[in-house]
Amino acid sequence: QLQASGGGSVQAGDSLRLSCGASGGTFSRYDIAWFREAAGKERVFVAGITWNGISTYYARSVKGRFTVSRDNAKNTAYLQLNSLKPEDTAVYYCAADRDSYYASVFYYTSDQYDYWGQGTQVTVSS
Repeated sequence: QLQASGGGSVQAGDSLRLSCGASGGTFSRYDIAWFREAAGKERVFVAGITWNGISTYYARSVKGRFTVSRDNAKNTAYLQLNSLKPEDTAVYYCAADRDSYYASVFYYTSDQYDYWGQGTQVTVSS
């Protein structure tokens, strides 16, 4: 079970920190990815972090503004959103790949992820 939180309504240039908490399972063995889905658009990859926290990955549109991290002791992953823009407005989802510990491959597509949080809305106004 994943639980995403931390969304809200902010002004352009503001910051937010999203959290993705896990209960059950073996969180420390899962790659975590963040996706977002804007109204009327498909769900797209935003950022991700490997199970051991060593590697991070970002979509080009957020690189340099967003930072993904995790604290396996707290079973929580984070997405720090800085310099927010109106085009960042979307529902943000966290997802876990339960096979990542053995696969050694990081995936950017949503169909590779097994567990999903419920989504948290981020709205950025200009």
